[in-house]
Amino acid sequence: MTRPLRAVIHLAALAHNLNIARKLAPHSKLMAVVKADAYGHGLVGAVQGLQAADGFALLTTDQAIHLREMGVDKPLCLLEGFFEPYELTVLAGYGVAAALHSETQLRILESTRFKGPLDVWVKLDTGMHRIGFSPTAVTDVVQRLLVLDNVRLIGFMSHLANADQQGDPATPKQLDQFINACSVYTEPKSLANSAGVVAWPDTHLDWVRPGIMLYGSSPVDAKSAQELGLQPTMDLDSALISIKSLSRGDSVGYGGTWVCPQDMRIGVVAGGYGDGYPRHAPHGTPLLVNGRAAPLVGRVSMDMMTVDLSQHDDAQVGDPVRLWGQGLDIDAIAKKAGTIAYELMCGVTARVPRVYRDHGS
Repeated sequence: MTRPLRAVIHLAALAHNLNIARKLAPHSKLMAVVKADAYGHGLVGAVQGLQAADGFALLTTDQAIHLREMGVDKPLCLLEGFFEPYELTVLAGYGVAAALHSETQLRILESTRFKGPLDVWVKLDTGMHRIGFSPTAVTDVVQRLLVLDNVRLIGFMSHLANADQQGDPATPKQLDQFINACSVYTEPKSLANSAGVVAWPDTHLDWVRPGIMLYGSSPVDAKSAQELGLQPTMDLDSALISIKSLSRGDSVGYGGTWVCPQDMRIGVVAGGYGDGYPRHAPHGTPLLVNGRAAPLVGRVSMDMMTVDLSQHDDAQVGDPVRLWGQGLDIDAIAKKAGTIAYELMCGVTARVPRVYRDHGS
C-alpha cells in the first residue's frame, strides 16, 4: 500500500479560472503564468488545463524547451530573461521570448554573435524596484535594440506592486509611468498581473499575465476566491494512518506544546513539512476528516501531523483527510499559518504524487 498523501489537480478548474480571467479582460490577450512548476501543480499537466491561453510566461530555459518539445507552439516568455550568452541561440532556435530588464543583458545582446531573431520584451521598473529599466532609459534601450539585426522587439512590460490593495494610489502611478514611457511605440504592452486583471481594468492593455488566480486563490484583499467565482485547482489529500486514545494531560507531538484537555482520541495524518505543509501552522488550523472540520493539534512534524477527533467518534484508520482544496479554502489555511497561498502551492514537494483529473475523472 502506498502512502496516501497526494495532490489532486483539477484540470477543469484551471480551465474555468482561465475563463474567469478572460471574461474580466476580454480585449486583452492572456499570458498564463506557469513559473515555479505551475505554482506547484506540475508544468505539463497544468498547461493542459490552461491550453486556451494565448501564451505562457515562465522562468527557465529548460522548462520552455520542454513545452516546445511536447508540442506547445504558443508564445512563451521567460520573465527573468536570459543569464548567459549561450542561451541566446537556444532561445531563438526554440522561438522563446525573453524579458530584457538590465544593462548587463543588453550588453550581452550587443556583444554576442548568435543566429536570431530573438524576441524580447523590454521590462520597465515603474515602482516595484526589483528588475527593469528606468522609464527614462526607454529611448536609449530601444535605439540600441533597433541596430541589432538578430533581435526583435516585440513588446514592453512592467509589474504591479500594490494591485492587491484596491484603491491604493501606487497602481495608477505605475500605469501612468508605464504609458508615458512607451506610448509612442506601437509594440504590445503588458502590465496587469492577477490583481490587475481583477481590480484594475485600466491596466489590462494588450496582454494580461494572470498567475495566482488561475490556481484558485484570490489575488486581492477585498474579495475571496469564491466571491470571484474561482475554483480550487489543488486538493492536498491524505488519510488517517493511526488513531490514539489519550488521557487528559497527555501531551502530543514534539515539545509537548499541546496537551489533551480531556480524555480523547487523536488521529495521525500522513503529511508534514517534508511534503510542503507549513510547519508553523498553529493548533486549531482546520483539516477535513471525512469531509467534516477537525482541528490540527500539536506541532507539524516532517512526515506526520495530528488532529483532534473529539467530534469524529466514527473515524477509523484509512479515512480521508483533506489538508486544503475543495471545501477547505487554501487562502484560509495560508492565513492561519501566517503566509500566502502562493507559498503553500509552490511548497508541495516532489515526493507528493500529482494526480490529474478532468471533470472528476
